[in-house]
Amino acid sequence: MGLRKEEGKIQKKSEEFLQIFRKGEEFTQELLKENERLRFKLVELEEELKERGKNRVKFLEERSRILEKEKKEIQERYRQVEAENKDFAAKYLDVEEENNNLANLYVASYQLHSTLDFNEVLRTVIEIVSNLIGAERFAIMIVDETTEELKVIASEGLNKEDIPKVKSGEGIIGEVVITGESYFEELVPGRTSKDLSKPVVCIPLKIKEKVIGVIAIYSLLIQKKGFINVDYELFNLLVGHTATAIFSSKLYTQSEGKLTTIQTFIDLLNEKPL
Repeated sequence: MGLRKEEGKIQKKSEEFLQIFRKGEEFTQELLKENERLRFKLVELEEELKERGKNRVKFLEERSRILEKEKKEIQERYRQVEAENKDFAAKYLDVEEENNNLANLYVASYQLHSTLDFNEVLRTVIEIVSNLIGAERFAIMIVDETTEELKVIASEGLNKEDIPKVKSGEGIIGEVVITGESYFEELVPGRTSKDLSKPVVCIPLKIKEKVIGVIAIYSLLIQKKGFINVDYELFNLLVGHTATAIFSSKLYTQSEGKLTTIQTFIDLLNEKPL
């Protein structure tokens, strides 16, 4: 009886141990399964992180390309704007220079016709040729219709006596009188003509198609590198306006002299004898 009881206890403990073992086995299986699940989850997370990393890199690379493209577009636009600004600045300078040139032309034309005094007209022509054109040595000559010789009526940087007499049709100066066309030698800075029969520039003075004289330029100022548009405009101004101004002032001076002579004669006639 006691033996059976003891066997029953042993059997009961064995069953309890087996239950504990089964529970341990079940717990181990659960741990293994959880570990496997966690490992799988870890792999998934790693793959997801890799994929996200790749996507992030692609996004950053694409963003970098977009930003680089925008940078190049901005730089190109900046260059275009800079070029436009330079172009506008150059055009502004051109317009300003043109305005100054027009002002000079207006002043020169006004001065030529602002007086009928012959000497004042000559001084004005000398100022235009010296200051606006940049001539250093030159002479103003008028054709003597009786002898067809050119007479020097004014000069700058030269003695009138040193300038040789020229007839219409002779040499460069005489040819300009005949043709009525301006003569321009190829300009060299500081170029000086020592032969006073061969000017570097010769401008006819014309009233309509009749040449009444010339302006012969023998040297230009050292800083004068060449002729610009305004110079040719001034030459055109000199061709017509100077001739008209000189001719008008000369006639006026002559008429004034004749009037003075006539008035003196009349005064003498009107004087009462003593």
